[in-house]
Amino acid sequence: MFKKVDKFFLIIIFLLIFLGAAIFVSASLGILAKNQGTFYSVLFSQLVLGFGFGFLGMYFALKVDYKFWRKYSFYILLGSVLLTTAVFIPNLGWTHLGAKRWIDFGFVRFQPVEILKFGFIIYFAAWLSWVKNKVQDFKFGILPLGILLGIIAIILFNQPDTKSFILITITGISMLFVSGVSMRYISLIGISSVLVLGTLVFFTPYLQERVKTFIDPSQDPQGSSYQIQQSLIAIGSGGIFGRGYGQSIQKFSYLPEPQGDSIFAVIGEELGFIGSVGIIFLYLLFVLRGLRIANNSPDLFSRLLVSGIVILIAAQSFMNIASITGVFPLTGVPLPFMSHGGTSLMIDLIAIGIVLQISKFQNKK
Repeated sequence: MFKKVDKFFLIIIFLLIFLGAAIFVSASLGILAKNQGTFYSVLFSQLVLGFGFGFLGMYFALKVDYKFWRKYSFYILLGSVLLTTAVFIPNLGWTHLGAKRWIDFGFVRFQPVEILKFGFIIYFAAWLSWVKNKVQDFKFGILPLGILLGIIAIILFNQPDTKSFILITITGISMLFVSGVSMRYISLIGISSVLVLGTLVFFTPYLQERVKTFIDPSQDPQGSSYQIQQSLIAIGSGGIFGRGYGQSIQKFSYLPEPQGDSIFAVIGEELGFIGSVGIIFLYLLFVLRGLRIANNSPDLFSRLLVSGIVILIAAQSFMNIASITGVFPLTGVPLPFMSHGGTSLMIDLIAIGIVLQISKFQNKK
């Protein structure tokens, strides 16, 4: 199965998956101390649904010719949009902490927005490869992205799920850049996106609170600033070499969601500065090798598809690490391959399967 794929990229992925599983299990011990049932439920979701179905999906993605995704791109996007909208259907959508982001089938819950991210990348890559040089024309490049983002914004802002919209926007703008759109247009849509986000923050109290916490992390240590405070304590207490694998103290009583978006704080505490830098270096290698595969891809569609997948995962990694270290406002974005999130992990592994499949053709340009 892996005979002709990019071996170096494959090694990077397996390292991220192996380390991610090990770190996830350690971080999840904080749940075991509080609720054994929740611990086994989280473990099942990640290891069986995430890794299990994810590896199965990766296998099939490796077997399927990448042109299949272009052929059915519109139907994949339409299906993902309808699925994400289904969270608003009573008795089907599941609400947690005021957010409607899950579909509950009783035996399993999943976040359809992860499929929407994937569907957006496939369709936009197909569209840009179809219009080719016409992408410089406003109605073929900027306008279609604006329409897509507008539809997605209506769905996600009502959940609310601002972080996913930001990630999709970053990915879309990056794909435009890869397709050859001029920096003048890129700047225009970038500024427009910032204005939209700024307006949203102005009218959304919980986003205002996150911005205030980012500006002054000490303003409410027992409330809105609690997570960033505890994350920084965990990272700081790890020192250079860390307390040792499994030895985190913060994950047991202090860190909110240590197996979720706070997992990098557990990494900092257990593996220290050296281990944290090592993890960041692995993500950096992932980006560089992934973009190399994109650059050597056989056609425009495959180049855009690989670029979109790599940029999405890179942006999500940056947002998680930056928010937990206080460099960026808290977003609640999971760390790819490591944080709890069975749907996210499964879709990421399927997407990696597509990148590996395309890497088979990179020397045949």
